[in-house]
Amino acid sequence: MELDKMDENDWKYHGEGNKSLVVSHVQLSRVLRLLKYPAEDSENPPQTVEQAFRQIQNIVDFSSNVMSSLLGEKFIHSGEVVKLPLEFVRQLSIKVQHQRPAWRCDKVMDIYSGCALCLPNLTTPALHQPTHTPPLCIEIKPKCGFLPSSKHVSKDIKTKVCRFCMHQHYKVANGKWKRRSLYCPLDLFSGNRQRMYFAIRHLIEEPQNNFKIFKGGQCIYSSKEGSDDSLDLNSLLHHLRPYFMYGNNRLNSHMTSKAVLNDFIQVLVNALLGGGGGDGGVVTDRRGEGRSFCEGSLFNKERIRHSSQGLPSDSVLFRILQTQMLDTLDIEGLYPLYRRVEQHLQDFPKERSRLQMDGPYNEAFLEKLQKCPTEDDGSVEYAVAKVHQYRVAMTAKDCSIMVALVPSCEEEEDDEGLSSQRRLRDFLSSRPPAISYFVSILDLDPKPFDSIPCQLRLDQKIVSCYLRTGGALPRGSLPSLPGIISAAEREDCTLLFHPV
Repeated sequence: MELDKMDENDWKYHGEGNKSLVVSHVQLSRVLRLLKYPAEDSENPPQTVEQAFRQIQNIVDFSSNVMSSLLGEKFIHSGEVVKLPLEFVRQLSIKVQHQRPAWRCDKVMDIYSGCALCLPNLTTPALHQPTHTPPLCIEIKPKCGFLPSSKHVSKDIKTKVCRFCMHQHYKVANGKWKRRSLYCPLDLFSGNRQRMYFAIRHLIEEPQNNFKIFKGGQCIYSSKEGSDDSLDLNSLLHHLRPYFMYGNNRLNSHMTSKAVLNDFIQVLVNALLGGGGGDGGVVTDRRGEGRSFCEGSLFNKERIRHSSQGLPSDSVLFRILQTQMLDTLDIEGLYPLYRRVEQHLQDFPKERSRLQMDGPYNEAFLEKLQKCPTEDDGSVEYAVAKVHQYRVAMTAKDCSIMVALVPSCEEEEDDEGLSSQRRLRDFLSSRPPAISYFVSILDLDPKPFDSIPCQLRLDQKIVSCYLRTGGALPRGSLPSLPGIISAAEREDCTLLFHPV
């Protein structure tokens, strides 16, 4: 990209979160992430150009120096900070405004600093050849994959029902979503194929913010917050069918909708369990039996009495789970340590820099959280290290996994750019075509130190709501199973769970 020749017509609206808006290039496999401000600050930006630059550079440093070490370099794309022409940013803001969801328009795009984060567009991999079938990309936000066992947990229900399942009741009760998702993160992180299949199937049924599918960079399947619109599963199956015509020796034969859906989910399971080519073994009993099942999940435990549990140690899910488990105290045990640090900073404000509460996110920051003593010695250094661990764990609990599926010709030569992809030879038995997949992790922004009290209040609200309702939901809040999925459920499950 030539930054001095930027044209807003080369970019299109891609999506946005709470803190940033993303645009993608119409030809290049690139996206720009731009900061957002509350609408009331649109005339008076809340930070200087230097502060905006530092905020984005902190995201890059946190991703490349901290999360990359914990999650694995092969999964991370940290990007770089770029300084854009202000006129380009202003015109871009005008162009994308009408495409933004109304409920996101309480914030406006930063048009004053010109700072942005430039990243690869993971929905259209650079290795993809435009002449071939467009790549599919599946975005999964897996959320927290374990139950807390900290002695500081005050409500026993937290050790039995996972945060996600309890949070679903709270979101439905508050009208954020019309229907509850039956997805449970503990099923996905179990490493058991049956439970993982079950989890992904429920993500498809009720995606919420946790599941999206892109085709050639365009989102073809997702949920809208607060919407009562039913998802068009038939349309999704129409998009998926060409990618799986060759699977399981069904060349040119009629594929049932159930078979398409089954193949799609099995491919995703393979990708999430696949390693990076190392010799990582399957890690079992990593948390004890009690922490691997959530009572909120509808999965029948009897199905897997004799089946394997555990994740390959070089899989993306294992790396994410290990990082999430840096939260050893739970928010209830962490909050008193937060107060210790907060009091120290009130007494000695200049210490904020030495303790790296706002960065820089470098090797020294990583060392602080990795070398934290196991016992609390009453020091502010111990409290800071535990707070840093918690912030990193929260980032891992809120990250997204991107699984790109790229149909490729058999005669294509492997080059260095394809080193991260894994062939699905063990699943797609007929050739051509082959499907290559590669896995990335994104949304790795550092969580602010000052957000910890909000986390505690939210935790208390979620738990009290769940206990107050007894885990019951209002009528109509359970997802109505799409016909193809409920029909598949009534059939013999040997195809659903065939060995791969």
